[in-house]
Amino acid sequence: MIPLSVPNLKGNELKYVTEAIEDEWVSTGGSFIDRFENDMARYLNIEQAIAVQSGTAGLHLALQLAGVTNKHEVIVPTLTFIAAVNPVKYIGASPVFMDCDNSLNMNISKLREFCKTECSLTNSGLVNNKTNKVIKALVIVHVFGNMANMEELMKIANVYNLKIIEDATEALGTKYTSGKYSGKFAGTIGDFGVYSFNGNKIITTGGGGMLVAKDSSLAGRAKYLSTQAKDDSLHYTHNEVGYNYRMTNLQAALGVAQLEQLEVFIETKSNNYFYYKKLIDGIPGLSLLEFNKKTRPNYWFYSIVIDNKYSVNRDQLLEELNKRNIQTRPIWGLIHEQKPYLSEKGYQIEKANYYYKQVLNIPCSSNLTKIEINRISEHLKDINSQ
Repeated sequence: MIPLSVPNLKGNELKYVTEAIEDEWVSTGGSFIDRFENDMARYLNIEQAIAVQSGTAGLHLALQLAGVTNKHEVIVPTLTFIAAVNPVKYIGASPVFMDCDNSLNMNISKLREFCKTECSLTNSGLVNNKTNKVIKALVIVHVFGNMANMEELMKIANVYNLKIIEDATEALGTKYTSGKYSGKFAGTIGDFGVYSFNGNKIITTGGGGMLVAKDSSLAGRAKYLSTQAKDDSLHYTHNEVGYNYRMTNLQAALGVAQLEQLEVFIETKSNNYFYYKKLIDGIPGLSLLEFNKKTRPNYWFYSIVIDNKYSVNRDQLLEELNKRNIQTRPIWGLIHEQKPYLSEKGYQIEKANYYYKQVLNIPCSSNLTKIEINRISEHLKDINSQ
């Protein structure tokens, strides 16, 4: 079986985890947590990063710190993993679903049109004319490591007073190489950025995530809230409701070792992407999804788009490849069609419906070999010729 996306643990992972165990610091205290946070901040060229239990926990904290309450709405994509949207519900706010563009990221043109024609800018903020609720924030997801159009998004945010939360859970290492934000990493442009280290991400801690904030005082508050809001840790004084959201030292030990290898992983995934592209471009009906040309992507996931020139549809191709021991996955089910969100509003969702039916993710691990890529490509050709 060629798996879809698995960890690459060939660095100092065992050494650092063993050190943490020998020091008997295995829970939410220990030197590796501080080290991982400092290493991440240094990598991203920012002041501070806060290690948390998951990307979802980071998003929950970011929404709270952005001032979102149960009286507000939050603009979100429909084409994403549901974890990007569930924290909106944790707070009791309402999501407003937005369509995607051809990059699978949020359609910024439709977002601008929605803000201009469906909302009113008031002293209280941007008000949805249909619900009379203030739209407080927007969650932008850099889908599969591909940078969304942050230049245009930040213009809209400035006009309409929206807090921007970057879900960079799939995009660690992706950065602009030209334009206004040249040199800036995904997750460091908006008001908040969130990263994930789940087992299938470009680096992993088994679980865990990281939260960053443009306002350093809010980063400090995130750390406070993530550690049960302790005002006096000796006498267990808590003046607010906090969360058990702190990363463990064992996870952080893995993270330190993984971050040491991130640039090597990106280089490997870039080489594999272009090798795939050369082979897949010669197969009628298939194309490899492009990345934003103004960026150095992390090439986290490789997505093929299947059109009617190919001999089978997405589901048939998925089934056939899995039979041949090649693990593939469809894109996520659109969130506005999921049962918990059927009563929520969406705006002109069209392209997301198309891409949901046409996109298939193929093996993309950083330890994927050219021999395996050749095998996958040959099977794609063979299926098309049947």
